[in-house]
Amino acid sequence: MANKAMIQRELKRQKLVMKFAKKRAILKEQIEKASSLKEKLAFHRKLQQLPRNSSPVRLHNRCLVTGRPKGYFRDFGLSRHVLREMAHEGLLPGVRKASW
Repeated sequence: MANKAMIQRELKRQKLVMKFAKKRAILKEQIEKASSLKEKLAFHRKLQQLPRNSSPVRLHNRCLVTGRPKGYFRDFGLSRHVLREMAHEGLLPGVRKASW
């Protein structure tokens, strides 16, 4: 089980990303459309003034059950440990153990 503080920090990042997404998109569009280098740098400075955690690159996927950040399967939203246990119990439809 992950630290509750780490999970809360990740939730805070998600909220910040959603809050500043529109502003970020507008600034990036203005940077592309800017004609002179000075304008581009001015818009880039404005983009840098936004909180660091509002960048979607800083988000990290976590297991929905345990909050584990590593070994994450996007298709299920689970870590490999939980995925294996749930698959063995038959809780994940369409998933079966491989044999060849």
